[in-house]
Amino acid sequence: MELYENKQEPEKAVLVAVDTGEYDCDSSLAELEELAMTAGAQVAGFVSQKRDRPDGALFLGSGRLDELKEFCENNEIDVVIADSELSPVQQRNMENVLDLRVIDRTTLILDIFAQRAVSNEGKLQVELAQLKYNLPRLIGQGHKLSRLGGGIGTRGPGETKLESDKRHIRRRIKTLEDELAELEKRRNLTRARREKDRVETVVIVGYTNAGKSTLMNHLTEAGVLAQDKLFATLDPTSRALTLPDGRRIMLIDTVGFIRRLPHNLVEAFKSTLEEAVSAKLILNVCDASDPECPEHLEVTEKLLDELGCSGKPVITVLNKCDLPLSDSVPLNIKDSVRISALSGEGIDTLLEAVSKALPPSRARVKVLIPYSDGAAAAAMRKDGVIAGEEYRADGLYLDITADTELVDRYKDYCIRE
Repeated sequence: MELYENKQEPEKAVLVAVDTGEYDCDSSLAELEELAMTAGAQVAGFVSQKRDRPDGALFLGSGRLDELKEFCENNEIDVVIADSELSPVQQRNMENVLDLRVIDRTTLILDIFAQRAVSNEGKLQVELAQLKYNLPRLIGQGHKLSRLGGGIGTRGPGETKLESDKRHIRRRIKTLEDELAELEKRRNLTRARREKDRVETVVIVGYTNAGKSTLMNHLTEAGVLAQDKLFATLDPTSRALTLPDGRRIMLIDTVGFIRRLPHNLVEAFKSTLEEAVSAKLILNVCDASDPECPEHLEVTEKLLDELGCSGKPVITVLNKCDLPLSDSVPLNIKDSVRISALSGEGIDTLLEAVSKALPPSRARVKVLIPYSDGAAAAAMRKDGVIAGEEYRADGLYLDITADTELVDRYKDYCIRE
């Protein structure tokens, strides 16, 4: 008996874009190529066209679309990927002309997220985003989906498959939203518990493939998947970290950002991304060797503003400094630290910067506690670090480092010497 290995050949794809001058078309296509390869496609070619705006019916002009059709037939193309979000009409008309499957940038990102989701919450979030995106795209496919015919024996009351599918999708969306609402309640309880226990959180955000997971692994040995791929990590990870000043914080890794991140994804992952809203400090990680570094920082800042993080202290972490720095990286970025998460270069400087940026939670004071207040002495001894202790005639003298909350509670006992 002979055994044969079933190998699935990667799909051959052509990437298409309309250059309206709104953004750098070449950079966006290069990023789309990375996305396509991350999804498992083999990019066979690029097609772009300068226009004031995409054609309302065909996305590309009819002449350029005919050229694309000829290229696809000659090169056995499996899928065409548009660098913009296609309307249902554009997608259907392009498929009719090309006789090929046509998807857009949003569908591609959703597909990658579906591959990367590991946790139950991540899978629910991706499915919700996919359903919300696909629901309006069922419209116009009635001729393919109808169960009702037009001849003898087919007439009668009933529901078209289009209507049935839309009803089932809406029901599934409601179920997913309810499940995610329950998970969000648990997340809020965890967040409230952290605040009650006075656990300070620091969130790592940044453009996809900037090295956030590598940094997380270096600092905490979290074991997060770190690969040279877009969206290698989807599910958030939390780990405890001890800073040089002795404080323990909670470090949280989040999903990477990207240009024109689909609105449905932002909405679906809002509960996850809200970790940044409640954080005491944000680390904005960027690949300093990438020529697009300034644009990546800008994309992240805009998304943080949309989430309501304006005014939060932010440290800009210029990662991959073991590689040649891009000439486009500004030299005067405020509150920035240069590191290499892979080699460990600059990590000590980063930790010191984190300690300084966080609001002070401990203070060194000298107190004189009356012997009558044994509870205060016990509390100080339990939660503080004592540098000096002396029994005096008028009370117990302590030179101690303690939480600011504890110091405030017994501030009347503080003395100066």
